[in-house]
Amino acid sequence: MQVSIETTSSLERRMTVTLPAAEFEEQVNQRLTQAARSIRLPGFRPGKVPMKEVRRRFGDGVRAEVAGELMQRTFFEAVREEALKPAGQPKLEPVQMDPGVDFQYAATFEVMPEIELGDFASIALEKPVAAVTEVDIDNMIERLREQRKRFEERDDRAATDGDQVVVSFAGHLDGEPAEGTQADDVELELGSGRMIPGFEDALLGVKPGEERSFDVTFPEDYGNDTLKGRMVRFDASVTAVREPVLPAVDAELFAELGVEDGTLETFRAEVLENMERELETAVRGQLKNQVMDGLAALHAFSPPKAMVHEQVHAMQEEMVQRFGGQGMDPRSLPEELFREQAERRVRLGLILNRIVDVHEIEPDAQRVEAILDDVASRYQEPEQVKSWYHGNPQQMEQIRAAALEDAVVDFVLERAAVTEVEKDYDSILAAAAGRTEGNEDDASSTGDAPDQADGGAVSQ
Repeated sequence: MQVSIETTSSLERRMTVTLPAAEFEEQVNQRLTQAARSIRLPGFRPGKVPMKEVRRRFGDGVRAEVAGELMQRTFFEAVREEALKPAGQPKLEPVQMDPGVDFQYAATFEVMPEIELGDFASIALEKPVAAVTEVDIDNMIERLREQRKRFEERDDRAATDGDQVVVSFAGHLDGEPAEGTQADDVELELGSGRMIPGFEDALLGVKPGEERSFDVTFPEDYGNDTLKGRMVRFDASVTAVREPVLPAVDAELFAELGVEDGTLETFRAEVLENMERELETAVRGQLKNQVMDGLAALHAFSPPKAMVHEQVHAMQEEMVQRFGGQGMDPRSLPEELFREQAERRVRLGLILNRIVDVHEIEPDAQRVEAILDDVASRYQEPEQVKSWYHGNPQQMEQIRAAALEDAVVDFVLERAAVTEVEKDYDSILAAAAGRTEGNEDDASSTGDAPDQADGGAVSQ
């Protein structure tokens, strides 16, 4: 086997492989001989078709079949001999395969980039530092109460900010009903920002049984082209006004939140423990994101197009699954929406792998179990979940991959320039939430699509 390599771009290679004609012809003849034993042709007994006739009828097809198999098999032998690392699948095409001449084919493919690791000490990071205060605990308890509030009917007063009203409404544009602006018996919390700007404000002061008409201008960036930037007249009818009632801070609330002994001291201690765990996770997440940003900035190179293409397809499928697009072809989503993020993911993956290889980093067994414990804790039967993972090597490999990534992050953190910055609990958690929503290349986020079923086209 003779191999020659041509560099066609920074990562693309064109490899020409030549195999002796005798080797190729031997395989073609063996295949034709095997076929002749079973071929049935009119005018010939089974197995008695002359080889000349077999070759005339089936020779070209058999040659193409043998050529395809030879290219697939010898390509990987050739790249091993040449110490090449292909990125993605090659494009294989015969150059010459006529009888009596050496078989030759060309393989076009990309190679993995050579990554020279930079100085991690040049990566500057800010580590947010905060302590959970008594005020933070008070605020968290209020949020927990707010999440469990109920609404009680109030027939004796008008609606104020924070009240829930039961409202039916219909919108009109230029005197005609506006499509998608009608709904009946919507339970709407005033001040929630669920509806378009101005709609909820127009219902402040309304009383049960009252009807109101008011104008609201739809935003210029509204999803419905017919309504964007237009003023719509709404006729609304309110059948109920309900006042929010928060649960008392007592043993009943404690039990609902999983604190069994029913004392305020134990409850606050439990809240503190959970908040500190959330704070630690948020700080860790922000540091990890900064490490990823720093590594991406430190190592500038173009990733293989084939790997980016594969990552784009994976992200298309992720989006379809996340938003429940059953029956939707993921490839119908424009690739341009994902390409920049896909390139970043591929680059970071290659950088992390290079760090692992150069510094021989391995995931710690305790770290693997800690991640598994965290995953299992989200289910009602954690031990069953852990047992299931341990029985599924492919799933455990994902846990080990996460542990390995954490080990790389720690490795870089130990060498980076880290400055501590005083923050408060709420700002750190808010920053972590904003990063999760806006940047999904380094951390996954999940969330439900906004519910617009009750409010029609008027919902935000």
